[in-house]
Amino acid sequence: MQTIATDAAPEAIGPYCQAIAHAGLLYCSGQIPLDPATMKIVEGGIVEQTERVFANMEAVLRAAGSDLSKVLKTTVFLSNLEEFPQMNAIFARAFGDHRPARSTVQVARLPLDARVEIECIATLT
Repeated sequence: MQTIATDAAPEAIGPYCQAIAHAGLLYCSGQIPLDPATMKIVEGGIVEQTERVFANMEAVLRAAGSDLSKVLKTTVFLSNLEEFPQMNAIFARAFGDHRPARSTVQVARLPLDARVEIECIATLT
């Protein structure tokens, strides 16, 4: 197993890492909309928060030698499913024609009261 870490994404705020590479796969921890420079949630609503989540996720993927086109599966956690359409529009734009498998769930609360968190599994080949 290889631990993946990059300064271009928020550092872990607990006893975990940004991602683990193993056997040709990359297991990315959930990203919330933290600005890596300030370690604070970005201002704005679900659109701005989802855009920041994808920027963070892309930074981790790049650090491992992967990218969004190699994402196999995502799990999206929303604090309010009524914001699904806005999140989904950013999700679709980020992935373009690529359509990874996905689960989306509403949760009672996310770290630092974020509105969205997304984790993914990607291939390294």
